[in-house]
Amino acid sequence: MPTYAYRCTQCGEAFDIYQRFDEDSLTECPACSGRLRKLFTPTGIVFKGGGFYRTDSRGTGSKSSIAPSAGSSTASSKGPTTRSPKSD
Repeated sequence: MPTYAYRCTQCGEAFDIYQRFDEDSLTECPACSGRLRKLFTPTGIVFKGGGFYRTDSRGTGSKSSIAPSAGSSTASSKGPTTRSPKSD
């Protein structure tokens, strides 16, 4: 259930109250019966889970930045080779 903040326009009384989404806003101050005003404050946003950060969308690393480990075979320096499709 969300918490809403109110402040009275006459006496300045401020308070928070839990209200359901479908409930009407409060209009009368419980202290002086003056008019209430709903306060809106910026909320902090928390991103949970994967995919929100720049590093989450990347794989284990870029091919150009990964150096081959010792003992692994490397491709020729001429670039990638292409294979022609087999003809039957």
